[in-house]
Amino acid sequence: MLFSEVLGLPHIKTHLTTTAQKGRIPHAQLFVGPSGSGTLPMAIAYAQYVLCKNMGGENNSGNESCNVKMNHLSHPDLHFAFPVANNEKIKKNPVSSNFMEEWRQFVQENPYGSLYDWYQKLGIENKQGQMGVHEAQEIVKSLSLKSYEGGYKVMIIWMAEKMNTACANKLLKLIEEPPNKTLFLLIAEEEESIIQTIRSRCQTLHFPPLNEVVIAEGLVNLKQCEQAKALTIAHRANGNFTNALHILEENAGDEQFEEWFITWVRNAFKAKGNKSAIADLISWSESIAATGRESQKKFLLFCMDFFRQALLENYKAKDLVFMEPQTKGFKLSNFAPFVSGNNIMAITKELEDAIYHIERNGNAKIILTDLSIKLTRLLHKN
Repeated sequence: MLFSEVLGLPHIKTHLTTTAQKGRIPHAQLFVGPSGSGTLPMAIAYAQYVLCKNMGGENNSGNESCNVKMNHLSHPDLHFAFPVANNEKIKKNPVSSNFMEEWRQFVQENPYGSLYDWYQKLGIENKQGQMGVHEAQEIVKSLSLKSYEGGYKVMIIWMAEKMNTACANKLLKLIEEPPNKTLFLLIAEEEESIIQTIRSRCQTLHFPPLNEVVIAEGLVNLKQCEQAKALTIAHRANGNFTNALHILEENAGDEQFEEWFITWVRNAFKAKGNKSAIADLISWSESIAATGRESQKKFLLFCMDFFRQALLENYKAKDLVFMEPQTKGFKLSNFAPFVSGNNIMAITKELEDAIYHIERNGNAKIILTDLSIKLTRLLHKN
C-alpha cells in the first residue's frame, strides 16, 4: 500500500517519511486512533516504505519485486498479529498465523475495516477475540529468524489492546530490546487499555478522525460515489471512513440499532411508576443479551452517539447534528430536551461501565437490565 492510497493525514505521512529518510526509525511505535481513521493502512504503507527502501519521493520508486510482494501482503519480512478466537476451522489455541489467508483478503478488501468487521470475516462475531501467550510465542519465534532480504523485519500488531496480560508481559523484553533492524508497529484504538510498561517503550502517534472533505474524496475516488451523496455520507460518518463505507453499502446495522434504541428509551420513559413498563425493559434486556457480545458493545457505542447527537440538538448546534432517525413517529428534536448537561455525563458513564462489564464476560442480561433502570431515572432528571 502506498502513502498516496491512505486518506488524508499529510502531517503523519511527512513525519514518517522524514524520519525514515534520515535513518531515525524508532524501533517501537504505537499508532493510536479511532476506528476508520487509517491507522492500519498507514502502518502498512510505512512498512512498505521501509522494507522496499522507497525513499525517492512517492513510495513506489524502490525495489519493484518488493513492492509487488507488499501489495499482496506476502513479503517474508512483514509479520502480522491480530485478535483471533476459536472458530469452525481452529478449535484450540488459535494464533494469527492460522488465519493469514482470511487476513490478507480482509485487508485487501477494506484496509479501513473495523474489529467487528474482522470478527464477522472469521465468523466469531459472537465471541471476543484476543492475543494470548501462544501468540506472543509465535511473535518471538518469527522475529528470532534473520531478515529474508537483509533489511528490516516489521511486526504489525493490530488492535494491540487485545493482548492479554500474559501476552503483553512475554513481549515486553522483546519490545524493549528487539533484534537489530526490527520494527514494531502497534495499532490501537484504546491507548489506556495497553499496559503502561508497553506504552512507555513506544513512540506514540495520535491519529485524528478524518475530516468530511477527505472522506468524501475517498468515496468519490474509490467507490465512484456522486459528489453530493459523498458529502452527505461523510457528514453522517463522524470522521470514520469505515462508517462511510457501511452507509454507502447500506449495511451499517444502524437501522437495527436505531430500532432497539427507540424501543429502549420509550420503555424507559413509561417505566416511571409503571410496573408493566419495567417488565418491558427486562424483556428488552433479554432480547439484546441474546445477541453476541461484540454486537452488544457496538450497540452501546451507537447509543452514546445518539445521546450526544440529542445533546447537540438540544443546544442548537445544528451544524454538528448528522443523525436522522428513520423510525416513524420519532423525532430527534422531540427527544433532545431530555438530554442535557444535567444528565449526559451520568448517561455516558453508565454506558461506558456497561461496555466494560460486557467486555469482561459479565452477565449481559443483568448488566442491561441494571442499565435500563438507571436510564429511566436519568431521563426523568430535571
